[in-house]
Amino acid sequence: MNKDKVKVVAFDLDGTLTQHKTKLSEENRAVLTKLSEKYKLLMVGAGTCMRIFNQLDAFPIDVIGNYGMQYGKYNPETKTLDIVRDEVRPTNKEEIEKKVTCAREKYGFTEFAGENVEYHPSGCITFPLLGTKAKQEDKLAFDPDRVKRRKIYPEIVEEFSDYVVFVGGSSSFDMAPKPYDKAYALDLYCKENGIAHDEVVYVGDDYGYGGNDESVFLADFQSVEIDDYTTLPERLAFLLN
Repeated sequence: MNKDKVKVVAFDLDGTLTQHKTKLSEENRAVLTKLSEKYKLLMVGAGTCMRIFNQLDAFPIDVIGNYGMQYGKYNPETKTLDIVRDEVRPTNKEEIEKKVTCAREKYGFTEFAGENVEYHPSGCITFPLLGTKAKQEDKLAFDPDRVKRRKIYPEIVEEFSDYVVFVGGSSSFDMAPKPYDKAYALDLYCKENGIAHDEVVYVGDDYGYGGNDESVFLADFQSVEIDDYTTLPERLAFLLN
């Protein structure tokens, strides 16, 4: 890695900077603060910009949300985000319900709690194998190593051909309308800001097969793998030396 060329350090959130859906630790906040003195910092997330921003306790950082469908610039005067892009794609719910129901019948996930599908305002969708109201302990125990979902992942990708599909959370498939994924989002940011790919370092934990960071790691961006968010300070120490 050529750190001398780096201008932008981009991050995933859950599992990279924080535990899933938890606030930013003081230690990792200090890392971001130090990095911000040398580099432009950027979040590239799967959720909405404001959800990510609030989870970071309003850390002053620009946020790409919904895989690039949304973009928020930090406003130092108001100390919040100005949402400058907010794409919304239509969803054919009848077609999605049929496809999800067929997949449940094919793979044996016909018993579930809550709704069949979770629809997001952006047009992204979640196929929750255990349902939208499944107990947290059941979700965590369902597929911790992702073997169950990765086994059927290629067929889900083929069936939902209008979407980019990810092995999401602990028991779901997350889907974004094509062409949106994190590599697309980061490339768009670079084009809009005159940044070359080799001037970016991306930091993420979900880089494995079907992960929502995988597209960035397979692209030509410099990248850092995080397997435990508590190791972030040591993993990024080379950028501060």
